[in-house]
Amino acid sequence: MKRQSLIKGTMILGAATIFARFLGLFFRIPLQALIGDQGMGYYQMSYPLYMTFVALASGVPIAMSKLIAEFNAKNDVHAVKQILKETLMIMIPIGAVASMIMLFFSKGIITALKWDSKSYYSFMVISIAPIFVCIMCTLRGFFQGMQNMTYTGISQIVEQIGRVVCGVLFAYLLVPKGIEYAAGGAAFGTVVGGMLGSLYLMINYIRVRKEFPKLPRKRGNSMIPLIAQAALPVSIGAAVGTIMSLIDSVVVPQRLLVAGYSAQDSAVLYGQLTGKAVTLQNIPLAVSMALCAALVPIVSEAYATFRTVELKRRVEMVYKLSFVIGIPSFLGLYFLAKPIMALVFMKDVAGFEILKFLSISIPFIIITQTTTSLLQSCGRYMLPVYNLGVGCIVKVILSYVFVAQSNVNIYGAVIGTIFGYITTALLNYIQVSKILKIKFSLLEVLLKPLMASLIMIILVVFSYNNVYNYTMSNGISCLVSIIVGVAVFSVLIIILGVFSMEDIRGKFMRH
Repeated sequence: MKRQSLIKGTMILGAATIFARFLGLFFRIPLQALIGDQGMGYYQMSYPLYMTFVALASGVPIAMSKLIAEFNAKNDVHAVKQILKETLMIMIPIGAVASMIMLFFSKGIITALKWDSKSYYSFMVISIAPIFVCIMCTLRGFFQGMQNMTYTGISQIVEQIGRVVCGVLFAYLLVPKGIEYAAGGAAFGTVVGGMLGSLYLMINYIRVRKEFPKLPRKRGNSMIPLIAQAALPVSIGAAVGTIMSLIDSVVVPQRLLVAGYSAQDSAVLYGQLTGKAVTLQNIPLAVSMALCAALVPIVSEAYATFRTVELKRRVEMVYKLSFVIGIPSFLGLYFLAKPIMALVFMKDVAGFEILKFLSISIPFIIITQTTTSLLQSCGRYMLPVYNLGVGCIVKVILSYVFVAQSNVNIYGAVIGTIFGYITTALLNYIQVSKILKIKFSLLEVLLKPLMASLIMIILVVFSYNNVYNYTMSNGISCLVSIIVGVAVFSVLIIILGVFSMEDIRGKFMRH
């Protein structure tokens, strides 16, 4: 199987993830027209529980990719096969049990969580999905460990296409029976997407396993303890993030009431934060998540084989990529918050100021994500979990205090997010520096990407204003300025020497 460089792997997975996110974003437009706010409410009630399960399963591909990269670097084919086999033996029963619990105890769960009883159909349908989540996570972990991100990226697109097409189709077919049935039809799209994503990965695994050398069977020690040791902390960390979102959904609206807002106004402000600003913020973060998925096996391999020079080069590349993604994303969303929101949400720009200030958190979230992956690559699984916990405490305290201030209101949640991630990023960075003892040039890692980003944003704003004055079209102006920004920034990072052509081709990032 062909292996990919860090930059190439990140670009492939990042492009696929962003495309999948856009499909998911536009999935809501026809669905909203079909089932309205009420139906979306039934659909959304069960979806966070599904996403919590996805978060808990997210540790598996990271743990697998780390272990497979290490054993593959030592040419231990038996261990690679054993890790995949034993992980499937763990994950498939876990997915099956989760599905059975959700199916048989659905009414009790709905009652305990005080959901509307009409969410039952969505909940019943989506309870089938966990088994496919487990299969996809396991096979994605295998391909990521083999340092090939193409299969993971394409599987995300296949999964999302299945979700969008089938979700809208079944919602449309079931609307005559009632909105609650249509919401269940929309949820069935998630199941179909999982089935198609799993099938794509299984077919490609069967194809690529033929490339492994034929060796006599050898029984080794169980890999389950190693997998669990690596996966559990990652899953706990992901669960902490999910739980914090749930806590936020309680703290922020309640504190807005204390600030003097009505229940309806509180819901509107919270919807602008989570439904609009966070949705757009997550698009550049998709590239960062792709970087994290690509770097774990690559850094783990160098760390496990004691290749110090190569390890330094790879870690330096990780920090460069973090700032190359984070700084221009922050500046772009900060200065073009209103045009971008108007483009995506059909001229509904309410809440663009929230997006503008929330974008400040993007570089710190990305540094948090990448330093977390670096620590995981070095086997320090719990350290980033502790650091994330500290950041979450900072976020909750600041949100609780500032949201209740009428002159700050919803921006208190933004302040909490920014300082929560600054705290976690700083703690992670200190730990990475202590463990790896790697020093690098501030000019190369931070200042050059910053310089390229500043030149880019000046030209982006200039092009937007001039094209708008000529066309009077926000859509055309926004798209032209984004294209200009990408083109200018791509040229500048080469001219300024942020990346060399050898880096992009992957000369230094592979064996």
